[in-house]
Amino acid sequence: MNSVFLPTACPHDCPSTCALEVEQVAPDRIGKVRGAAANSYTAGVICAKVSRYAERVHSPDRLRTPLRRTGPKGSGQWAEIGWDEALDRIADAFLDAERVHGAEAVWPYFYAGTMGLVQRGGIQRLRHAKGYSRQISTVCDTPANMGWLAGHGDIRGADPREMADSDLIVNWGGNPVATQVNVMTHVSRARKGRGAKLVTIDPYRTGTAEVSDLHLMLRPGTDGALACAVMHVLFREGLADRAYLDRYAAGADRFEAHLATRTPEWAAAITGLTVEEIVGFARLYGTTKRSYLRLGYGLTRAHNGAAQMHAVSCLPVVTGAWAHKGGGALYCSSGIYSIDRTLSEGLDRLDTSVRGFDQSRIGAVLTGEDIASGPPITAMLIQNTNPAAICPDSARVRRGFLRDDLFVAVHEQFMTDTAQLADIVIPATTFLEHDDLYRGGGQMHILIGRKVIEPQFESRENHWVISELARRVGAEHPGFGMSALEIIDSMLKTSGLTDAATLTEQRWIDAQPDFETSHFLNGFAFPDGRFRFAPDWAALGPYGAGQLPELPDHMAPGRPADAEHPFRLVTAPARQFLNSSFTETVTAQRREGRPTVLIHPEDAADLALADGDAVRLGNGLGSVVVHAKPFAGVPRGVVIVEGIWPNSAFLEGIGINTLTSPEPIPPAGGAAFHDTAVWLRAA
Repeated sequence: MNSVFLPTACPHDCPSTCALEVEQVAPDRIGKVRGAAANSYTAGVICAKVSRYAERVHSPDRLRTPLRRTGPKGSGQWAEIGWDEALDRIADAFLDAERVHGAEAVWPYFYAGTMGLVQRGGIQRLRHAKGYSRQISTVCDTPANMGWLAGHGDIRGADPREMADSDLIVNWGGNPVATQVNVMTHVSRARKGRGAKLVTIDPYRTGTAEVSDLHLMLRPGTDGALACAVMHVLFREGLADRAYLDRYAAGADRFEAHLATRTPEWAAAITGLTVEEIVGFARLYGTTKRSYLRLGYGLTRAHNGAAQMHAVSCLPVVTGAWAHKGGGALYCSSGIYSIDRTLSEGLDRLDTSVRGFDQSRIGAVLTGEDIASGPPITAMLIQNTNPAAICPDSARVRRGFLRDDLFVAVHEQFMTDTAQLADIVIPATTFLEHDDLYRGGGQMHILIGRKVIEPQFESRENHWVISELARRVGAEHPGFGMSALEIIDSMLKTSGLTDAATLTEQRWIDAQPDFETSHFLNGFAFPDGRFRFAPDWAALGPYGAGQLPELPDHMAPGRPADAEHPFRLVTAPARQFLNSSFTETVTAQRREGRPTVLIHPEDAADLALADGDAVRLGNGLGSVVVHAKPFAGVPRGVVIVEGIWPNSAFLEGIGINTLTSPEPIPPAGGAAFHDTAVWLRAA
């Protein structure tokens, strides 16, 4: 057959949610992958990871058939079985757990391996229809969501395409060169068209920092202090927009008085920046009305993460940047969508009295620490995630999975760290092998992704697996009897949008609200329409009362450096990986090399470490061994390990999340991946 480019959308856990065009060279094979030039956000540009997706979808390491464990857990001993046997075994384990302990002994577990609303959400429909234990999904964005909601009341912001109309883009807590390349497309338009400046605020010299006009390399966990000192200067030097504050903010006078002691000198001692750097940035920001604040997740993955997000998000309120095109801020666009997920997730069967467990604390759940009452978890189905690698306190996670009385089924594309600990492994499709519906997180489109090629080997889509299990365990819901495309069609219609056939033809819906709504010029999402400098933290989650500052301030990290643990560790994303996806492709592995620790050359010299030396990092949770890489683009006392590598990539087979804490971030939970203190020594 002649090759043809077919439209679809990227499913991966990235805010860009790119509109794609994929070359179909045979009914079961793809060629090139490119961005859709007609999409106003993707603009024809996609990341290198997805552009070489043929390497992933056609990898010889794809899981081919269902597998049954034949040796001890984690031994790697498997026997091939048929799909009926695999599904029967999973269903029998679920029914046995329910019969012995009740339905809450079963814990379906999922996250963001695909962001498709049907293929991702179906596991929720099974959970709710059966009354299995609920999952409180915190591992990624909960702290950021809470910090933004605290002041704004809704999760929306300035259209990211407005960056092209900005005179100053502040990239705070993100590395879009590596993790969201489309941001750089719109930054480039502003730089070329308006001479705009790009500022990056990050604890180390990332790829984005390298190409920025200014990089403020602050210590991890001190973003709130920097934001407060900047706002101190804005008020002190007459750069605050008093008229805007009078109309749109609550308690501005009290906030200004609070900031009187949060001077640049105060912040310099906390952040490691100079007074001149802080004042210079404050003046640049305060004198540039078209200033666009693009906030990432990095500053929120710490015990003080929600507080930091709230503090930083106050900046465009103080300057009134929200009133200007190309001004304001964006963290996430999730609040602009009104997609009815009742059918896809079975929300009409949701019983909130059923107990729920924090996914970030899976280790504590599986070892019993977090089970105050009720049965232990004795059966699990895992889709779209790899908790043995990506979750904090991973040594405890592994101990939990190794329980003899725990049955685990994993539906996956590759033999991940989690799949290696399972009892049954079943092969999953990629996004090119099924239908789904997507929405952007850092942009504004709703996109349909139609199947491009036939499933590889014996892979099956998530929706089919869930529906087959539902039939076997006696779960009832209309969604189990529908195809994925039928669910998409129903969701679109009940949401008042369109239908699946029309969306397939038009490819996407631009859901960005008008300028006034996007910029909160009709008021912030509170009864009085005013931004909150003093949030009601207690209303946002169970850990809110008394744990967060009443007004924006420096809140100490949860794991500060001390004499025993003198280094602060940040586990940042790697350019060639996306969480633990793409770690299985040869090109990504070759380009990333191996797990390394970036350490300031003077710190390396003090420890007698040379480039390539093996070094052990440790704390009370355990230790890992990686190779040292002296790097001047990191502050002294800070070390960086990029990427969620498979455990097997580390010298002792123990991955980096051995060192990260599962303690919940106030007010609503979350994983503090960048809030870790460690010691270092030559291995």
